Amino acid sequence: MQIADRMNFIQNSVFANLRKDKEQYEQQHHQQVLDFTLGSPNIPPALNVIETLSNQAQIARNYRYAVDPLNELIDAISEWYFNRYQVRLTADEICLLQGSQEALVNLPLLYCNPGDGILVQNPYYPAYVDAPHIAQAEILFMPLKEKNDYLIDFDAISPIQRQKAKMMIVCYPNNPTGATAPDWFIEKLIRFAKENDILVIYDNAYSDLIFDGSKGKSFLSFDGAKEVGIELNSFSKSYGMAGARLGVMVGNETVIAQYRKLKSNLDYGVFLPVQYAGIEALQTGSKIVEQTRQTYIERRQLLQQEFSKAGWAIELTKATMFIWAQIPEEYDDSYAFAKDLLFKTGVLVTPGLAFGQEGKRYVRLALVTENETICQAAKRFEQTQFFHSLTTSD
Repeated sequence: MQIADRMNFIQNSVFANLRKDKEQYEQQHHQQVLDFTLGSPNIPPALNVIETLSNQAQIARNYRYAVDPLNELIDAISEWYFNRYQVRLTADEICLLQGSQEALVNLPLLYCNPGDGILVQNPYYPAYVDAPHIAQAEILFMPLKEKNDYLIDFDAISPIQRQKAKMMIVCYPNNPTGATAPDWFIEKLIRFAKENDILVIYDNAYSDLIFDGSKGKSFLSFDGAKEVGIELNSFSKSYGMAGARLGVMVGNETVIAQYRKLKSNLDYGVFLPVQYAGIEALQTGSKIVEQTRQTYIERRQLLQQEFSKAGWAIELTKATMFIWAQIPEEYDDSYAFAKDLLFKTGVLVTPGLAFGQEGKRYVRLALVTENETICQAAKRFEQTQFFHSLTTSD
């Protein structure tokens, strides 16, 4: 039995490969690896959200199919978007998801025929390139450069690419770079999409994790956004519900209607206790959102302080739960650096090349570890003199 050609483009997750290296190190050195790779939040939901999920899970009728989302949750989402982002949404502009990645993977099936193009940022979240491969679409990369503050350079998108592209996937605050998008950029994005008849898929999962004091906005809060696109949002990062798999797609009514048609053939909705937990999170969760943001602020500052003392100069990213860090000049690429770092210090980071060619000189560190782990990692750098030995060997 031969698999479909499309599967030749899909590789095992980088995190699965990193786990193998992690196991090898621990077997050889009998020491626990300090892991900064997978961005799985370790900040739990508020206690009342957990209690709501637990209580609803004990009600027998909640185990039926949830084909139609709870009206109370749709209302809560509409109220959330108005209060948080000043965006008015009707029920026809809201679609419930089993996590936002569900839509990321499936949306190209709606609008792309084989050979159509999808504009994708580089570096990228891996699902952004898996989705075009599944739809047999062509990936058209948009390089994100540090000199441009990791913003898309629309002028660098060729006429051929503009003509070929049916949709574009955009993420700000950005994973993995941590960059944020100013208002003028979003306005330019909307104009670009209108002029070239391109559907915008805007991933807004990190809008509550901006650290300069400003408040993250919704793509839909800008004039014309609903005409050209949809926005994906998540309960994972802000409310700590990553494993519960709850997300939303909001915006263009036509896209929502088409996606609902596709979704009706894919699944039977989100487990009802999770929906009730989502309602509780939206209605009472503002405190936990602020606590979560503050926790990441403290972790990123501690990481910069302690790693810099140990010889690794880290620049703080503006947002998200990640640090996008440059590797030392002595290394050819981020895979070589990450492997050396692991087997010499027992600290595991994600090579930037796992997010595309533009990540060759970077690694990503997830701030999902306790302060103690950050300090332990810095201590290992000091004990092994890993970074100091690089500078003294020149």
